[in-house]
Amino acid sequence: MEENIYALLPGALLPWYGEHKRDLPWRQDKDPYHVWLSEIMLQQTRVEAVKGYYARFLSALPNVRSLALAEEEQLHKLWEGLGYYTRVRNLKKAAQAVCRDYGGTFPKEYAQVLALPGIGEYTAGAICSIAFDQPIPAVDGNVLRVCARLTDSSRPIDDPAYKKEIRRALAEIYPRQAGDFTQALMELGATVCGPNRPPECENCPCKAFCQGRRSGRAAGLPVKSPKRSKRLAQKTVFVFCAHGRYALNRRPDKGLLAGLWEFPNCDGFLEPEQALAWAAEKLHPRDIRRQMERKHIFTHIQWDMRCYYIDVSEPGGAFSWFTAEQIDHQAALPTAFRQFWEERHV
Repeated sequence: MEENIYALLPGALLPWYGEHKRDLPWRQDKDPYHVWLSEIMLQQTRVEAVKGYYARFLSALPNVRSLALAEEEQLHKLWEGLGYYTRVRNLKKAAQAVCRDYGGTFPKEYAQVLALPGIGEYTAGAICSIAFDQPIPAVDGNVLRVCARLTDSSRPIDDPAYKKEIRRALAEIYPRQAGDFTQALMELGATVCGPNRPPECENCPCKAFCQGRRSGRAAGLPVKSPKRSKRLAQKTVFVFCAHGRYALNRRPDKGLLAGLWEFPNCDGFLEPEQALAWAAEKLHPRDIRRQMERKHIFTHIQWDMRCYYIDVSEPGGAFSWFTAEQIDHQAALPTAFRQFWEERHV
């Protein structure tokens, strides 16, 4: 039954996609570099947020070779605010591999694409189908949601075995217009059958054969395994200012936010007197100008953050000191810390 339903997808989705697809910058051509970059940027990130980053990145690094040669500081700055910085580090590693192993020409074979750093089954499928029209599915959360509703399945979509079954079922019905079909599935799952809201069944090109619509259960699908609770951590952050220069630290090369800049910080919440004492061990603090509290949520951990804005008599300590212009244009601050920078005058 399910396979018959899947077989109906190309005939329903391809005409619909031709008429309703969004005009997105990475759909202007089938350059594998453009497809790859957009897919990496779109992981865990909204389409509207990616548009500006995509344009800036391509303007600075228009091809694989320029990416392979890019300085890490430039990469981090281009990526600043997108989060999940391992993605951009793997982009460079993969670009270097393409230049080293394939002469700067993006490989076409699925196994070769999959072997590149930072590229998993979904991204490899997206590149091979969209850029090279190969009948290889790209199964992400959007596609899993569509398939779960289409087949009225209550199996958890984060079960690897279920994802493998969906990939196999789709591979059997892929049409010759592989790239358009991949993007049509993505488009349906991002719009009409989108996340965190009821599906727009009456506008769906698959409504005539969707089992979830027929049973009335579509809005309650897909099912996911229970999430593990996030670990909580407290941080005290310091924005030290000395005559228009601000103190930053470089984070370690491995671990969370590896290699990025951060404001000096310590574990736990310090009270104002404790904060001044902590600062006095390293600098000559004058006074606390302001205090604020924010939080930042990562995939598996939440930082509860208390920030003190403290004027100090002169730059010093084991810190690097930057002007405001340098922080704005050179130093890549992850969002967890940039929020305190952007609100320093509020």
